[in-house]
Amino acid sequence: MADAEQNQAALPGWWDQMLSAQRREVRRVLSELMSARGIMPLLMKVRNGGQWTPAEKEEILGHMRRMVHLSPYLVGLLLPGSIFLLPAYAWWLDRRRLDREKKAKVS
Repeated sequence: MADAEQNQAALPGWWDQMLSAQRREVRRVLSELMSARGIMPLLMKVRNGGQWTPAEKEEILGHMRRMVHLSPYLVGLLLPGSIFLLPAYAWWLDRRRLDREKKAKVS
């Protein structure tokens, strides 16, 4: 444990910032994927002869909206050569977050 803390202290500031941004986004993507676990039984309900209730329709719409927000991550990982684009993509996402924070402070 002490070795990990010592190694992290030796990292340059920009590297530490990149690692923390990556960890934050991993937690966000994983939480979104975990929340979408219940969509398959809902989608299969109609195929199996059932009907969706209005509450189930709202739940499906919520799942779809969460997936739309994840699609840039998933598309970026599925494209050929996308592994080389990941640093640029991470920079772009972080830049957008910083712009939003800056606008929120001004308002």
